[in-house]
Amino acid sequence: MAQQIEVDLAVIGAGPAGLYATYYAGFRGMSVAVVDSLPEPGGQIAALYPEKDIFDIAGLPAVKGQQLVDALLTQAATAKPTFLLGESAVDLTTGEDHVLVGTDVGSQVRAKAVLLTAGIGTFTPRELPVGTEYLGRGLRYFVPRLEELAGQDVVVVGGGDSAVDWALALEPYAASITLVHRRPQFRAHEHSVAQLERSSVRIRTPYEVSAVTGDPTLTSVTISEVRGEGREELPAQAVVAALGFIADLSAMERWGLQMRRRYIEVDRSMQTNLPRVFAAGDITDYEGKVRLISVGFGEAASAVNNLAPLVNPALGTVPGHSSDSV
Repeated sequence: MAQQIEVDLAVIGAGPAGLYATYYAGFRGMSVAVVDSLPEPGGQIAALYPEKDIFDIAGLPAVKGQQLVDALLTQAATAKPTFLLGESAVDLTTGEDHVLVGTDVGSQVRAKAVLLTAGIGTFTPRELPVGTEYLGRGLRYFVPRLEELAGQDVVVVGGGDSAVDWALALEPYAASITLVHRRPQFRAHEHSVAQLERSSVRIRTPYEVSAVTGDPTLTSVTISEVRGEGREELPAQAVVAALGFIADLSAMERWGLQMRRRYIEVDRSMQTNLPRVFAAGDITDYEGKVRLISVGFGEAASAVNNLAPLVNPALGTVPGHSSDSV
């Protein structure tokens, strides 16, 4: 449903940099709204590798992607943000004392400043060719928590790293796992494919999903040989479509942002060429840019501190120590 919201800061992108910026803005006393095209927060981490270990987060020798997202969400919750998930920011208009952000479902966010943390742009999953009407009734594109599918017959569709990783990760939880791919070879990492072949996951290649049935929720999936007559009906209460994602920067390009290749140029304060519009994380570009999650965290804090006086002239760019607020 469309919403009309007025806040101090609008964060566009709910990946790691956006979630940390949300927390930090709350720490600086700002109200925050977060807009993201995906139905779940976490950005690429939650969408592509929630069960993979990440090794370059300060203070954490190793952390699984979804665990990092969950911790960032807990931290961000202290800012009491308003989340607009499953909504793409399509319009951005700057005014003398505000920025107006419009989404594809009609929501409008009026903010004193905007922080773009959109990673590689609007990020939407490639749809399963059949059965899209079962979204939310058995069909899903994300598995934020593996235990949600405990005891179910699960069909995973796809041939890349995400599909193979989810099939392997779900193996201890699900009653059965079938991985369906329309090509004989997988595009996933060789080590993961070797693990898959040693697992109890049933592999069906070259097959594709030709029908999805069930009322009201999904109960079975029919798969068909891509170049043959073979057909098989599989019991399934869940289908995980891991067919990749589409990244789109067209909206940002229309807003008049100064861009280099597919990145937004920022200055040392993380400000773009547009008034009251800042950026942080993988979407940014400047001399010496390094694209790491840890760098994105620092950029998010820098951006929030530098935009703070625009939100409230009484706020300085120097935040003080967080321990001082206790």
